[in-house]
Amino acid sequence: MITWHVALRLGRVSNLPTVWSNVIAGAVLTGQPIHPLTLLCLLLAMSLIYTAGMFLNDVCDRAIDVIERPERPIPAGQISVSTVSVSGLAMLGAGVLLLASQGSGAFASGIILAHLVVLYNLYHKANPLSPLIMGLCRMLVYITSALAFTNGTLSQPTWQGSVILFAYTVGLTYAAKQQFTGPMIRFVPVIGLAAPLVYAFMSLPIHRWAWGYLGAFAFWTIWHLQRAAFRAKTCDLRSATGELIAGMALSDALLIAIHGAPSWAVASAVAFLLTVLWQRRIAGN
Repeated sequence: MITWHVALRLGRVSNLPTVWSNVIAGAVLTGQPIHPLTLLCLLLAMSLIYTAGMFLNDVCDRAIDVIERPERPIPAGQISVSTVSVSGLAMLGAGVLLLASQGSGAFASGIILAHLVVLYNLYHKANPLSPLIMGLCRMLVYITSALAFTNGTLSQPTWQGSVILFAYTVGLTYAAKQQFTGPMIRFVPVIGLAAPLVYAFMSLPIHRWAWGYLGAFAFWTIWHLQRAAFRAKTCDLRSATGELIAGMALSDALLIAIHGAPSWAVASAVAFLLTVLWQRRIAGN
């Protein structure tokens, strides 16, 4: 049997609010009215797919986790590999099936996302291209959400936002891969973390209240990036990359604010705060 505590740790659910903010941003950037039932379905589907990916990640990494993360549920003997595998695949399938109710475009995009989730988990260790795969996974959250609201078409802001999210995720994933190899000293791929800032300045002039999100994102990213770059302790590196994951929701809030949807920007800011708070209880990376 799987307990709630073990399930929450396996699913790294503290990061789920960043997935919700991705869904919200993908919907808002279409410029279409946000239908509550469609949004709710997307939030549930993406939550299932994300959690499934985390379950399968522990299955695929169980051998290395014995050495690097013996406290994880599988190497700690708290749950069997078969239980985690079946649960992960079931959630992945359920998430994709939910997307089938949101049109052919969202369904097709969800199928691609599911395949990329599996591909990443199978081959991400020692794979220099794995950050690109993870970037595509997050990018597809935007795209899938947008397709559900537009019946198969993507607006320019959606494409731009998707590329920004891709760049940020690639930089973040590259930083996270160095948790067990010492301080982060290779900076070039991490330039992707600055993509939301570049987009914001290219979009000038922006709404007055968007400057607050711009400042918050810049401070949060620079502060925790320097922690990841210059702190030698593994615990510091792991904590910093976890905080940068939370920063993904701030990036969503910034993009939404730039495109003139203040209430939805607040929703993404709340997702950021939830991630930060939940990470204090359940490790996000």
